[in-house]
Amino acid sequence: MNMEDYSKERLWQLLVETVHAAVMYPTHKAYIRDSILPTQKDISALTISEQLGMSLGEALVILDELSSDKQPTN
Repeated sequence: MNMEDYSKERLWQLLVETVHAAVMYPTHKAYIRDSILPTQKDISALTISEQLGMSLGEALVILDELSSDKQPTN
C-alpha cells in the first residue's frame, strides 16, 4: 500500500489530526523542511524519528506533507 492509499484510510486521517495537535509539530516540520531535507532528500521517517526523538507517526505525516507540498487543514 502506498502513501496515497494510506491517506484515504480513516486511521491515517486520525493520525494526521493527532500530529497536527502536537505542540512541537510546527517546530519539527520547519526543522525537517529547512535543516534536514535540503541535505538528506531520501531520509526515512524512521531515521528522522530516531534522530529527533519523535514518534514514527509524526515523522511519516511530516514527510508526506512536505513531499506533497500539502498544508495542514485545521
